[in-house]
Amino acid sequence: MVGLIGGLVLLIYLTMRGVNILIVGPVSALFVAIFSGMPLFGQLAAEGEANFITSYMTGFTGFIMSWYMMFLLGAVFGKVMEDSGAADAVAKWTVDKLGMKFAVLAIVAACAILTYGGVSLFVVAFSVYPMAISLFKQANLPRRFIPATLALGSVTFTMTSAGSPEIQNWIPIEFLGTSPWAGWQVSLIVAVFMAVFGYWWLKRMITKATNKGERFIDRETDPAFDTSRELPNPFLSMIPLVVVLGISFTLHKSLAQSALIVALLGGIIAAYVVGRKYSDDFGKAVSAGTLGAIIAIGNTAAVVGFGGVAKNVNAFQMAVDAMTSIPGSPLIGAAIAVSVIAGMTGSASGGQAIALPLLAPHYVDMGVDPEALHRVAAISSGALDSLPHNGYVVTTIQSIAGETHKAAYGAVGAVTVIVPAIGVVIAIVLFTLGM
Repeated sequence: MVGLIGGLVLLIYLTMRGVNILIVGPVSALFVAIFSGMPLFGQLAAEGEANFITSYMTGFTGFIMSWYMMFLLGAVFGKVMEDSGAADAVAKWTVDKLGMKFAVLAIVAACAILTYGGVSLFVVAFSVYPMAISLFKQANLPRRFIPATLALGSVTFTMTSAGSPEIQNWIPIEFLGTSPWAGWQVSLIVAVFMAVFGYWWLKRMITKATNKGERFIDRETDPAFDTSRELPNPFLSMIPLVVVLGISFTLHKSLAQSALIVALLGGIIAAYVVGRKYSDDFGKAVSAGTLGAIIAIGNTAAVVGFGGVAKNVNAFQMAVDAMTSIPGSPLIGAAIAVSVIAGMTGSASGGQAIALPLLAPHYVDMGVDPEALHRVAAISSGALDSLPHNGYVVTTIQSIAGETHKAAYGAVGAVTVIVPAIGVVIAIVLFTLGM
């Protein structure tokens, strides 16, 4: 248990220190293996005994094998939307309609529309950030809250809601035989709560900071939102988003997870057709999306590999047994288990990929409603996953916004950890009451 907890602490610490996650993942997993007495190489292990190298690489490559096509097409779709100006058109239209008075809400709404339309979370953050800088500057709001604003619209109520084309909503399908719309009634209530409460809390934190005298501070490196660029019609720009949602909804029964591949491919084609006149370089956008997909899935797989080692030590099984034996609704144990494992891996998708093969058969055999389990697993995966070592959190705070964890993570943690955690509780209560 010391090795398991120590490995997680080391994973978080090294990530916050800026060490590359591709190094941090195996180093932290090695810490777990050594303290747990796990043989380092297959040649040193008894027949049938787990070893460090095999366990880590099985987790790493298994995740890539299952999800590379989704990551690839999702990233390419996002870059094509960006290159064609369609993403900017949708975001600008949203901002223009809401106005400067609701600058924070406009950014959240723009991120939400793009995320729920299937654009990769990372691409949404990169696409909307220049506009966020412009709005925060005009409204004279502290810039350290930009990462939390982007995150609220991207990785909370849209990422894990029913119908979302983000993979965090699709992973449970493989293990539970459900659909991306599983538990949609409860999902709708929880999504509305997370959006409203998260926005209220974020605004409260920003208002408190401005009342203390915090203001926007310019930087020479700030990107400028290109207001001179000709953009496609915003309503036409929404067509690719509708295509992704429409195809995934139509084909999910016959193709399950593979429906997302077809949907994202359809979205890429639609984005090209809608925005080819405004495209700077379609081929370059595809190449950039491909590179982005490799980096994103590599970073995620690195922490899934850590989970692959962790799940093969005795302490992990003890922890899972303890969580699944919690008295009361089985959904409570499932939510805690998925959330904790997602927190360990720093990844909602990685946490589900490790937790659900272990948990799904156990709870289904107990008679738990698969749709309720799907929705609870999806929502709970989006809570503790957003601890400081999460890939999206690190990228958004440090690489995109140029902030420090000390300055920005407080607000990010509030809207991406605490708000979804409360949402999980609401979902469990509603499902327990028979909704």
